[in-house]
Amino acid sequence: MQEEEKKKSGNFFKNLKNRYRLVILNDSNFEERFSFKLTKLNLYTGISSILLILIFVIISVIVFTPVKQYIPGYGDLGMRAQLIDLNIKTDSLEMVVAQREAWIDNIKYILRGEIETEFPDTSEESLAADFYYDTIRLDKISPEEALLRQAVEQEMQTSIFYEGTNQPGSFSYLEKNFMTPMRGLVTAEFDPGKGHYGIDVVAESNSPVKAIYDGVVVFAEWTLETGYVIAVQHSDNLLSFYKHNSVLLKKVGSFVKTGDVIAVFGDSGEYSSGPHLHFELWQNGVAVNPRDYIIF
Repeated sequence: MQEEEKKKSGNFFKNLKNRYRLVILNDSNFEERFSFKLTKLNLYTGISSILLILIFVIISVIVFTPVKQYIPGYGDLGMRAQLIDLNIKTDSLEMVVAQREAWIDNIKYILRGEIETEFPDTSEESLAADFYYDTIRLDKISPEEALLRQAVEQEMQTSIFYEGTNQPGSFSYLEKNFMTPMRGLVTAEFDPGKGHYGIDVVAESNSPVKAIYDGVVVFAEWTLETGYVIAVQHSDNLLSFYKHNSVLLKKVGSFVKTGDVIAVFGDSGEYSSGPHLHFELWQNGVAVNPRDYIIF
């Protein structure tokens, strides 16, 4: 059996080397056109070489030409990167839009008087309650350190109760440059307990209403309750509102400087009890008393 298998394998390799002649004849007169010699090994080698060349050409066309875009599942890597980048930007824009919508809703609530504001207790008793000076055990420290602590405590008390720089609603670097929105007589004071988050000022007819500080107009529309209203966003998270105007002179997005005329004094809106300017000042979402920072 082994000898027969050896003979068969030997015959196979011999057959690969056997020479054959391929003759091409003219079918009408059997004239020989051309002929060439070949073996099975040459035939197999030639066919394999042609197939390898075809495979190489096809792969090159797919990799280095736009043809790859038409292959299902392959796609364009550059396009995929752009899609990922666009998705990231879309998510960021959605967050910005959501924040802007929440900010606009808060402004609308302020304009309608529907916002509930909690005012912190800034009385001396309340502030003093946050400091426990009697808990310092002077018997456990040196006399020099005890004197130093007493000096620091006295300085803290002075800065809290007299300077007022740590109190909420303080923007000292701004208040020096505030301009009166309209000179006139204050007829209603700031009273948040009764839902009156600003002051009412009466002046001569058609008096100009001015911006108290540099900023951008973020609201300038008609509302049923407060008539023609304009709001200006200032630095330090400060918002100023001017309500019950007869005419608005600035549009949303307009940049205004301190003292620019932005509206005309009037008597618009259902909540108006007569010609007056209702002026509000808000910082960080909390209404503050305009009289504390502006002279009317």
